[in-house]
Amino acid sequence: MADEPLVLGIETSCDETGVGIVRGHTLLADAIASSVDEHARFGGVVPEVASRAHLEAMVPTIDRALKEAGVSARDLDGIAVTAGPGLAGALLVGVSAAKAYAYALGKPLYGVNHLASHICVDQLEHGALPEPTMALLVSGGHSSLLLSTDITSDVRPMGSTIDDAAGEAFDKIARVLNLGFPGGPVIDRYAKEGDPAAIAFPRGLTGPRDPIYDFSFSGLKTAVARWIEAKRAAGEDVPVRDVAASFQEAVVDVLTRKAVRACKDEGVDHLMIGGGVAANSRLRALAQERCEAAGVRLRVPRPKLCTDNGAMVAALGAEMVARNRAASDWDLSADSSLPVTDPHVPGTSHTHDHVHEVSKENLYS
Repeated sequence: MADEPLVLGIETSCDETGVGIVRGHTLLADAIASSVDEHARFGGVVPEVASRAHLEAMVPTIDRALKEAGVSARDLDGIAVTAGPGLAGALLVGVSAAKAYAYALGKPLYGVNHLASHICVDQLEHGALPEPTMALLVSGGHSSLLLSTDITSDVRPMGSTIDDAAGEAFDKIARVLNLGFPGGPVIDRYAKEGDPAAIAFPRGLTGPRDPIYDFSFSGLKTAVARWIEAKRAAGEDVPVRDVAASFQEAVVDVLTRKAVRACKDEGVDHLMIGGGVAANSRLRALAQERCEAAGVRLRVPRPKLCTDNGAMVAALGAEMVARNRAASDWDLSADSSLPVTDPHVPGTSHTHDHVHEVSKENLYS
């Protein structure tokens, strides 16, 4: 185990300041500072608020992760950081911090892709990813089907959302139902006491002429909102639990149906589900049911690893080191629209020689 790469990962793509430390496929620390309470009164994430929260939380969260892992910063084999996609200002905080620590410690820097990291984190739960693996990533910003044949270099988009992501739809419906923010956990909780067949909400992009792997939840969101408005206009009580259950069923039905179909069409026998919405209990249950029926093995990390965290970034960084991938140059920048086809942003030299001489004196104290 001591020969496996020890990597610290920094995640700041949205409202979570995540710092993880991984040795190979073993998670040593997963420290998170969330600013979700600061955004709750706005009903969604405010980019400037998120950026400022990252600035305040960065150093304490890194220190906490090092202490939790029981390692010194000088022992690290590399620093990994989310370079994109995400909120530009928030990403810049993480990238700047990673550069500072890598420079001071004389360690290689790895700018990695947020979506690829969500796939790679499953290695901390279930061991090495089979190649190929189909991945369904569902969160507040993404609903994507991805085929990974090499998590460090070859991730191919199969389908994605054309409008609202699944997590965004959960947030908006929770707001219409006056359930607060974030919407995913509270919708899941109310749905457990409701009837998923009570209301026949639409399933977007499931017609014979629709794109087979793409997602659309905007129409569903509108249909649910109008149904609720009609009930209120008629002076009737809104059956919150039945609405939550029926809406949730419409979302997970489409997600799992398309994911399993992609596996069958591509001849892939492993499906990995990640992203914040992967913590949803009904999504997990229906995916398991449909995967078993199709002969596909399902891999879903524990809920804490599904949401944004530094562990997933460290996991991908450790894989970069283990496979001797090129480190990033010092001109690494945040890219809010970094494509998933770029699992990481390598340097041009393809070596670790980007470490400046002065940094080799281990300035970190």
